[in-house]
Amino acid sequence: MTVQDQVVSGAPAKAAKSVELYDFRRPTTLAREHARVLELAFETFARQWGTQLTARVRVLCTVTCEQVVMATYDEYAGSLPPKTAMVLCTIADLAARAVIQFPTASALTWVNHMLGGNSSTPVVAERNFTQIELALIRKLISESLEDLRYSFGPLLVDDMGVEAVQYNSQFAQAAATGDLMVVATFAIRVEKVTATATVAIPSAALMPQLGEANPTSTTSNAARFLQTQIAAVPVDVSLRLETAHVLPSRILSLAVGDVLNVPHPQHRPLNLTVEGQPLARAAVGANGSRLACIVIDTEETTP
Repeated sequence: MTVQDQVVSGAPAKAAKSVELYDFRRPTTLAREHARVLELAFETFARQWGTQLTARVRVLCTVTCEQVVMATYDEYAGSLPPKTAMVLCTIADLAARAVIQFPTASALTWVNHMLGGNSSTPVVAERNFTQIELALIRKLISESLEDLRYSFGPLLVDDMGVEAVQYNSQFAQAAATGDLMVVATFAIRVEKVTATATVAIPSAALMPQLGEANPTSTTSNAARFLQTQIAAVPVDVSLRLETAHVLPSRILSLAVGDVLNVPHPQHRPLNLTVEGQPLARAAVGANGSRLACIVIDTEETTP
């Protein structure tokens, strides 16, 4: 039975399974802790980017971060449209470049608004920028890089700057094909038009600041770690008289007014105990309006 026969007969056709290749020698999956930190940073950048675009184009703009993944540069470039705007940004001490990518048609719409146009003005789809348009776009992206540095804080410590704008995703050489990139996908809405943009940052610029995903400690400092942990555990401290041994029959026959003899001399300090174990001897005192005890001597016991 063919798929067409199944559809006609009402039987649901099985969806084709997609298989994704995974290279265990170069894992490209972000750890959960790292992914959450990066998502928060990119979400902050999205809000900053939306505010900056609104101020520049003078119409309401919203930017939403949709996804943050780790991918090789070859995979990232292959996922982009053949004709698009890719702004290559330098990062100090790194040969790889960061990329801010967006459709050229969307950028031309932004420039149109910046120059006093409106949404009714027709914009030529997907073409290279003129010198004036390029200058405005570079200025816009330079301000976005400042927002990016602010949003990432200590995660992005190197200086960044706009280097060049490429229009062909297959020919733009921002990094080596196998270099890992942290790629964020954004939805940019300007009035009623929504476009998809991406920001790709070399992982070498971010991962050292993120640290290890699951740090482990060696056993060489186990005693010190144990002592530090125990020192932070709260315990019950009591000030007690000497214990009196009483028969159960005496306890069962207790009534109001009965007197129990406690074998604790009047001149002897009370026992200071921790979790029921004697630790020191102390006398009753006061600290302001509260009772207190003054430690007189300590008892050291060897287990």
